[in-house]
Amino acid sequence: MSEDRYSTGENTDGGTAARGPGLGRRIWGVLPFLAVLFICGFLIMAMLGAIKEKSERLKAEKEAALKTERSEINVVALNLNPAPIADRMSLPGTVTPFVKLNVLTEVRGKITKKHVAEGAHVQKGDLLVTIDSRDYTLQRASTRASYNAALANKKRLAKLYKDKLATRAQLDDVVAQVDSLKAALDTAALNVERCTIEAPMAGIVNGLPVETGQYLNIADPVATIIQVDKVKVLVGIPESDIDAVRRLDQFDVTVDALDGRIFTGKRHFLSKTADEMARLYRLEIAVDNPGGDLLPDMFTRVNIVKRTVADALAIPLFAVINRDEKHYAYVVNDDQAHMRPVELGILEGWRMEVVSGLEAGERVIVVGHRNVSEGTPVKVVRTVDDAREINR
Repeated sequence: MSEDRYSTGENTDGGTAARGPGLGRRIWGVLPFLAVLFICGFLIMAMLGAIKEKSERLKAEKEAALKTERSEINVVALNLNPAPIADRMSLPGTVTPFVKLNVLTEVRGKITKKHVAEGAHVQKGDLLVTIDSRDYTLQRASTRASYNAALANKKRLAKLYKDKLATRAQLDDVVAQVDSLKAALDTAALNVERCTIEAPMAGIVNGLPVETGQYLNIADPVATIIQVDKVKVLVGIPESDIDAVRRLDQFDVTVDALDGRIFTGKRHFLSKTADEMARLYRLEIAVDNPGGDLLPDMFTRVNIVKRTVADALAIPLFAVINRDEKHYAYVVNDDQAHMRPVELGILEGWRMEVVSGLEAGERVIVVGHRNVSEGTPVKVVRTVDDAREINR
């Protein structure tokens, strides 16, 4: 019985011994894999560290280079001082005579004499042209004779009527005949006067399209007289600007043909209706022209000031940066560039009003602002009070 136990024990030990070597072999089989995995992890961590270190080094080098580059940016700044600015518009205009009068004939006849030439200055009542008046003079004489006879007949019938030797009807007929002949005599005398054509106003004879010996009919043109000691400038006003223009009484007129000379005029007339084709309202500006420098049909530019801001902050239009439909400007503060959002107002030439975003006394970058960003170190190489000084 003891042998059986001994035998069983051997079997038991033998079983244990058999399981032990198998587990060990498995552990030793896994160890190389774990070693390789550990080595790979270590290498990966080392590579990541090296990459991170290199990235940080490159970043530092880039920041250093950027800092160096920024410190080399030179700019020109504008001192922001309040100054007047106006909302202006320039519209084309044309010079016309203040008065233009076409002289026409009132009788038929042949021209016997021209008393003036084209371009002559005439006064009211000066002779222009004489028409042959002989026919009208004879007609006047004949009518006067008839009138005198009728007048004598009227006196005789009046006496007879008073003595009851003539009827009232006879006297009325003679009175009517006298009145008719008197009217005919006045017409004949007037026709004789009309044979002498006089200047109806003072001015310049701008046209004289007739010649001596030429036969004229009634209403044929004889002369054109213009007044240019004062002229009118005609300009069309768009509907969008009519409200501002009708509140103005004075305008500046620039004439390029006279080396850009500027004349000042006053509103003479502003039409109440617009032109059907162009949809423009006609504005007439009266301009004194005592020297006669302004000539009809000269081209002009009418400068109209719609609104004026007395103490405005303005910067050059080219100093404004547009991004995402918003407007910005750069100012210099502590030797750095700082971006400011701005609200714009009136534009006059190249000057743009800044309604908000900037303060008086600040310095706005007007040259070099395209090369800076927020916080960029800048060196102000020049400061101006007027942007027009930049190109000087």
